[in-house]
Parts: sequence; structure tokens; C-alpha cells
Amino acid sequence: MAKKYYTESVPDVEKELKTSLDAGLSDSEAKARLEKYGPNALAAKKKESMFMRFIDQFKDFMIIVLIIAAILSGVVAQEWTDAAIIMIVVILNAILGVFQEARSEAAIEALKDMATPEAHVRRNDAIITIPSTELVPGDIVLLEAGDVVPADLRLNLASSLKIEESALTGESVPVEKKVETLSGDDIALGDRVNMAYSNTNVTYGRGEGIVVSTGMHTEVGKIATMLNNADETDTPLKQNLNQLGKTLTIMILAICVIVFAVGVLKANSADRNSTLMINMFLVAVSLAVAAIPEGLPAIVTIILALGTQTMAKHKAIVRKLPAVETLGATDIICSDKTGTLTQNRMTVEKVFHDGAVHDDSDEISETNPALLSMVLANDTQIENGGNLLGDPTETALIQFAFDQSIDVETLLKKYKRVQEVPFDSERKLMSTVNVDGDKYYVAVKGAPDMLLKRITKIDINGKIEPITDEDKKNILETNKNMAKKALRVLGLAYKIVDEIYDDPSTDNVEQNLIFAGLVGMIDPERGEAKDAVAEAKSAGIRTVMITGDHQTTAQAIAERLGIIEKGQDERVLTGAELDKLSDDYFTKHVGDYSVYARVSPEHKVRIVKAWQVNNKIVAMTGDGVNDAPSLKQADIGIGMGITGTEVSKGASDMVLADDNFATIVEAVKQGRKVFSNIQKAILYLMSCNVGEVLTVFMMTMLGWDILAPVQLLWINLVTDTLPAIALGVEPVEDGIMKRKPRGKNSNFFSGGVASSIIYQGILEGILVLGAYQIGLHVGPHVGDPSMQHGDALTMAFLTLGLIQLFHAINSKFIHQSIFRKHTFASKWFNGAIIISALIMAAVELPFMTKFFDVTELDGDQWLVILVAGICMILIVEIVKFCQRRMGKK
Repeated sequence: MAKKYYTESVPDVEKELKTSLDAGLSDSEAKARLEKYGPNALAAKKKESMFMRFIDQFKDFMIIVLIIAAILSGVVAQEWTDAAIIMIVVILNAILGVFQEARSEAAIEALKDMATPEAHVRRNDAIITIPSTELVPGDIVLLEAGDVVPADLRLNLASSLKIEESALTGESVPVEKKVETLSGDDIALGDRVNMAYSNTNVTYGRGEGIVVSTGMHTEVGKIATMLNNADETDTPLKQNLNQLGKTLTIMILAICVIVFAVGVLKANSADRNSTLMINMFLVAVSLAVAAIPEGLPAIVTIILALGTQTMAKHKAIVRKLPAVETLGATDIICSDKTGTLTQNRMTVEKVFHDGAVHDDSDEISETNPALLSMVLANDTQIENGGNLLGDPTETALIQFAFDQSIDVETLLKKYKRVQEVPFDSERKLMSTVNVDGDKYYVAVKGAPDMLLKRITKIDINGKIEPITDEDKKNILETNKNMAKKALRVLGLAYKIVDEIYDDPSTDNVEQNLIFAGLVGMIDPERGEAKDAVAEAKSAGIRTVMITGDHQTTAQAIAERLGIIEKGQDERVLTGAELDKLSDDYFTKHVGDYSVYARVSPEHKVRIVKAWQVNNKIVAMTGDGVNDAPSLKQADIGIGMGITGTEVSKGASDMVLADDNFATIVEAVKQGRKVFSNIQKAILYLMSCNVGEVLTVFMMTMLGWDILAPVQLLWINLVTDTLPAIALGVEPVEDGIMKRKPRGKNSNFFSGGVASSIIYQGILEGILVLGAYQIGLHVGPHVGDPSMQHGDALTMAFLTLGLIQLFHAINSKFIHQSIFRKHTFASKWFNGAIIISALIMAAVELPFMTKFFDVTELDGDQWLVILVAGICMILIVEIVKFCQRRMGKK
């Protein structure tokens, strides 16, 4: 268990690590420790070679089935063209998979790149600069504003030191650091104020600390370890395709055995020779090839790829193809607060002055003491172009003045600073003395309770009077009300003096002050986030906020966004409270909580896992280093493109280019469309293949002529490509975001698809067999049995091919009627059907008939084929109508 240095005093840590605060380590000792502890760097997970990644793509069950089919098709059936087509599809699928996942393990590399290149340390009683990788436990590190902390430190000096730790804790406001020993064993990471952690940023002041952990033993290192050990979860898409592959294999093997056995048994005993055996085996293999929708992996990949292009237009960049479909199945969105639901920018929201609370949009004069104090008692640097550099709290005050159309730079020149009393964490105040004509304006800001102790007067509308107990009570009540709304409140005061101070100390400058007002700030929610949360809710998707911020802040933001109702304290859980819950209890009651505050990276992973145990598909959004393990654990990790670290992006399946929570809702819509379209394609392909299998099976059972392997393969080639792809690019159906998530246990056969495949396949087979029987009695060759059988088989072949194109129209809507306004709105679909129909009909061209072993048909025979196609549409429409009526009841 990691040592809790924040509970130890500085002398104890100094003694334990055998170092000296004054002299630091010696070079020889540092070298010995570097050999013992290793470099201050993060270890990467061992990578698979590109070749092994490629080989792994062939472990998929569906791919194995297709490879076996290709081998049988070539070696046994001698259909080398079909075998080549299948193998090309398989290899292209593998290449696409490797290409998409090649960067999926980039998270650890990104963590390594974050290492600080140099560190200022005290060694041999001198301050030197060394590469941060050479730091060892016991080194004394010096910190200044702008530095990145190079290792985990126990602070021994903190002079107005503030460190921004949002990448680790999620809290946007820099933490005020102290050196005092803390008591308690379960102090949250964000509350360990006497510690500085690797890869956090010093925003203010200076400090010094003893290195207590380096490399993989730092807090960032622990995150890297979790990334290495994170469970890899199969996406629902992959699970569904595996299930489909197993179902197909069982079905295909069973039917092939039956067809082979029936064909042999029905033959006369005298004909049962090796030739018959080979012929029936070839028929069975051809049937197996026909039954496998060999284009399915390619079609699914194409549909997913097109989905990624659409999402990219909406600022959602997909790193892994299956993520498109997974997002559409999402039940829970676990969202980081800072920078995702909020703007990651402190903003003034309320100002209390002249006895009343004002909104940030209310006008305030540049001569108002409240505004003067917030601008003058401020160390923000204003760069050319209005860029603000400094503490986020102070830059928010200057930005507020800018928003009030106040010329801040001119104001600062007019009230030139001549003296100051810097901020101190004990008194929690900051003061400046500024030129004000022939007098001096003292501006003070800080914690309201500390400020009130030094105030003797109050300014209301320019009238200065002694402050009363009633005034103080009103001020404290206002402060309390602002704090309840999760506002960070600062008090503002001033006084005017005749001359500058000989000794500008707190005892002189910060006494007998005049109260000017209070200012309340917050990292506000994104404007579009509330609508996005509401739309997700209407789609049956629950938004859960997970943040490192304090409970009050988290609850207030969650209420404002509509994640929880006002006053639902019981739905908010802190990290410390979560630690007290057993895994069993938390798994059962995870649905009781919608907001988590003051959490650590381990908590985030635990929350995601608890939802997953409850069979929910979880999406996790985040932008910091602390989000990476949970992003990887989640069914789909969503990183932030603008504010996100490379670590979070590397661990994500999808990145939001605009960091906009509302983009997730659009991505969910596209994900649902992708699943729906894949389902349509599968319904179409599988019902067509059932029709083919049933046709050949019944022809065999009845002793009729059987469709030739080349005919079956031609039908597959024509109908399994363009129409299926066209179904994959169908637009979003109306009301798709009003449906509840389909759930983790659902698959491509859910929602009545399985039963539709069966009855539509049977219907297709019956219509083809009917066309064959009618073909024996119509046409120019009636009376010539040999020619008539040829015509009948040709009619069965063309009916089977063209009826599938009619059925593609049925498949545009699984349960809804096709007789609606926008059925033929897609030019892609219309073109695919027309081209496929022309290709199918081309077998009747004189120079093609011999190749496909077909006869030329007359008008009556073509009419039978056309009627069969129309019957396919009408009968399916009648069944859909009955299903809808039964569904309503």
C-alpha cells in the first residue's frame, strides 16, 4: 500500500528519505538511488507487432466461417472466382481493423510524452537543473509559477503557492498549498494540500518539496498501471457478429448434411456411386456458400465507415469503427463535469454591492468601489489582443470588467499600483495601494469572513457609514446564499489614504476598511448542455456526472443541467462515501446516484464497472489524465478534442472535436441509425439467403431440377452488394431518438427481426417454387418436356434474383409500411436497385444464356416473375400491418 506522506511531518519525511532540505542529495547518492528506483518515467505496455495485430483479426468466428467456405468453394466446388472474392473481403476487413486499432494503445505513449523535460533541484548544497527523468526519491525540487510538477512531492515550503490539478482531480480552480501535516487516512486527492503531484501545473507563487514518488509510483503512474491492466471489453457489434456467425454455422451445417443425405437417399440404389456422392456434395457446398452472406463483414464495415464520415461532419471523430454502433446502444453517459458539461472557465455570475445582488449583465460603473477593488487587487496580466494570463479567479474578474465595456488598461494606468500586500493562505486576503490623484486608493479582496473582521464602514451608493451588526448579518447571509448556489465568493473592500505606507503590512494596510461588495463566480455549464441532457433523457439515456469538484458545486451544476431535481441530496455521493460502500451494495444501488463528487481515478473505473455489471452499456466522457482508465474501461470512451490531454484522446474510442456535450446526442442519433441500417441489411441478406436455401432444399426433397452453383453465386453477387450497401446509407428514421436504448442483451435479431427473416425467407422460397411450377405450364415450349424444364428453372432463377430486389424495398422499414412519402427519397437506393435489376436481367442476353445455362423467356413468363415480385411486397405489407395492430393492442 502506498505510503501516505501527507500525514507525516516534513522532518519525518526528511529523516525517512535520508535527505537534507538545506543541501539536498549528493551526486553519488542520487546516482545510487537512480539505479535502485529507475528513471522518473512511465513504463509502456508491451506492444503487439503489426503482424500479430493482423493475425488477430482472423480469430473472429465469422471470419473463420468465411475462410472455410472459401476453401470449400475453391477446392471442392472448383469455384475459384467466388473463393477469391470471399478471401479479398476477409483480407480487406482485416486490414481495416488493423488500421483503425493501430493507435488504440497510444495512451501510455502520451503519458510518457507529458514528462517534464527539466527540473530545478538542490544537490550538493547548490541549485541545479537536471532532466526530470533523473529525479529520485529524496531530491529537493524547487517550484515556480509556470512550472509543471516533475514528480510527487511532500511540500516543505509554500509561498502563496497554487497548483492547478484538474488533469488529476477534475477541479478547475487551482489548489492553495500548505505545508502543515494533515490528519486522517482517507483524504481525497484534491484535499491533500501539502502535496504536489506529477504533471500538475503551478499557477501562482513558489514552493519547494521533497520527492516521495517517481515514475510508475506517482499518481500519474498509478493511472498508467490501470491503463495497462484495464479489461478489454468486446463491443456489442463484435458480440452480435460473433453470435451471427455461430448461428449461421449451425444452420448451414445442419442443412448441408440434410440436403446431402436426402439427395443420396432419394436416388435409386443403382445410381448411388461416387459420382452421385461428389455431385451431391458439390450441391451441398454451393448451398453453404449461398447461405453465408459473405459480403456481410464488408457491408458492415462500409456502413460503419460511412457513419464515421457523417459523425465527423458533426465534430465527432471516431477512432474505432465499432464505436459508431456502440454509441447508439448507450444506456448511461458518465460525464466529467469540468470542461465537458461546464466551460472550464471561471465566470462572474453575481455581484453584491450597494445593498443588493446584481446579475453579471447588470451595468456597473467603473468608479464603483466593488469594481475598482476587483480590478486593482488583481495580478492578471493583459497581453496584446486582450488575452488574460494568471489565476483563473483573477482573470474572471478582469473579464467581467471587459464585458462591462470598461477600459481596464486605462483604469490600471490611472490607478497605478505603488505598494502591495501579497495573498497569504493564512489571512486569505490580497491588497494593493494605488495612486488616486493626490491620494491613494487601497483595494482589498479575499475571503468574506476574514475581510469582515477588518471592516469598520460600509459604502452604499457612495454614502459611507459605520457598519452595523445588521449589515454584517446581511452580508454573511448573502455570502451563504451565493455559496449554496456553488458560487465561489470573494469579499471586496477599500479605503482612501493620504500617503503610502512606510511598512505596507497587513496590520497597517488591511485595517479600518470600507465594505464595497461581494462577487460570486462559477465555472458555468455549457449553454447547450442542458438541452443535450434533456434530449438524452427523452431517448432513455441517463446522464451521470462524475467530478473531482466539491459536493456543493457538483450538486448545483447538476441541478442547473437537469441531471437531478433541486434538493435531491441523496442522489449525490462523494468519493469518501463511496469508499465505505461494499462492491455488492454499490452494484445493487448504483442506480440511486446521479452525481459523484471528490472522486479519484479508481472511483471512476468502479462506477463504470458497477453499471456494466447491471448490464448497461456505458459511455464515459472526459478530458483529463484522470479520465483515461475509465475511458478505456467503458464500452465507449469519448475524449475531448480541444481541452483533452493526449492521454484521454488515446484511451478514447471517439473524440469530440468541439468539446461539446450536445455533439454526443447527435452522435447517439447517428449510432442508432447505423445499428438500424445494419439490422435492415441483415434482415435483407438473411431472409434472401433463407429463401435460397429453402428453394434448393425443397427442389432436392421434391426431386426437381436444382439451381446450378453458378446461378446461386450470381444471385449472391448481384443482390448481396449494391442493395445491401444502399440499405446501409438510409437516412435517420423519424422518432429514432424517442425510442428507449435497445439494451445490452439485444442483438441484430432482436425486435422481431429473427421472425421476419424466417417468414420472409419462407415466403420467398414459396414464390420461387410457385414460379417454377407455373413455368412448367406457360411459355413457347409447352409440350416439350426437356425445354419446358429449362424454362421453368430459368424462371425460378430469375424470380429468385429479382424477387430479392423487390424485397430490398420491404427491408427499408422493418415494421413500418413502405407506402409513405419518403420511401424512394434516397437516390443511392433507387440507383442500386435499378443497376442490380439490369445486371440480373442481363443473363437473358443471347451471349450470356449458355454461360448461366438459362433459356430465353417470353412476355408471359416475364409477367409471372413480375407478379411474384409484387406479391412479395404485398404479402409482407399485410404481415407488417397485422404486427402493428397486434403491437398496439
